[in-house]
Amino acid sequence: MPELPEVEVVRRGLERWVAQRTVTDTEVLHPRAVRRHVAGADDFAHRLKGHRIGTPSRRGKYLWLPLEDTHQAVLAHLGMSGQLLVQRHEFPDEKHLRIRVRFADTLGTELRFVDQRTFGGLSLHDTTPDGLPDVIAHIARDPLDPLFDDELFHQALRRKRTTIKRALLDQSLISGVGNIYADEALWRTRVHYERPTATFTRPRTAELLGHARDVMNAALSVGGTSFDSLYVNVNGESGYFDRSLDAYGREGLPCRRCGTPMKRQAWMNRSSYFCPKCQRAPRS
Repeated sequence: MPELPEVEVVRRGLERWVAQRTVTDTEVLHPRAVRRHVAGADDFAHRLKGHRIGTPSRRGKYLWLPLEDTHQAVLAHLGMSGQLLVQRHEFPDEKHLRIRVRFADTLGTELRFVDQRTFGGLSLHDTTPDGLPDVIAHIARDPLDPLFDDELFHQALRRKRTTIKRALLDQSLISGVGNIYADEALWRTRVHYERPTATFTRPRTAELLGHARDVMNAALSVGGTSFDSLYVNVNGESGYFDRSLDAYGREGLPCRRCGTPMKRQAWMNRSSYFCPKCQRAPRS
């Protein structure tokens, strides 16, 4: 699943090409693409018609399109392979095109949801007074959110009584940090992924948050991280941050800091990449 930088790249593209456009027609080409909209495909298409899309928004890895003059929003679940593409009307349909949204203007472009693996989809939800789709109201703010509270995060981290990487991937504590950027931030902080959160001091928490912000902003500047063709922005372009990763995917390669071969460890159905010298495992 794309992480915060990749989703933010898509959000910015949608803000440029889709915001303030009025929907004239929505075509659902595969029912699984709207399976989270319990009223079904016809209802989804009907409810979008005639509404103008507001400024696309994001919290962590979640992206949504608010419908102006309503208390509803279209939530995008990108899953493992979902893509929101802005294409010209005459451009041939993608092989895995699932949803098409047309607009009432003369720009000549439409919004397409393409999803090879059909794990993702679009759904319509009521919004909270803060403008969030109600189904993600429990998701914590992300570290790039201006309203993210570092002190509250530190206090919650200390209370959680878990290990640091588990905490970074806990969406009720902090959102947007997935497996890749957790490994990158921990490498920069020289902290092992199994270090207990109860041992974190305020300065160490601040250092970790600072590195998390730095690495995600760096990824944003080059369009995010793309390991295959399934993650692209709204113009179908891949990001290039995978070339700058210091930890993730570098098993056996020398640590960029000390030269020690990087290691990979199976972890929660994922992998953790770390330097065994710079990021020493905590004592049991």
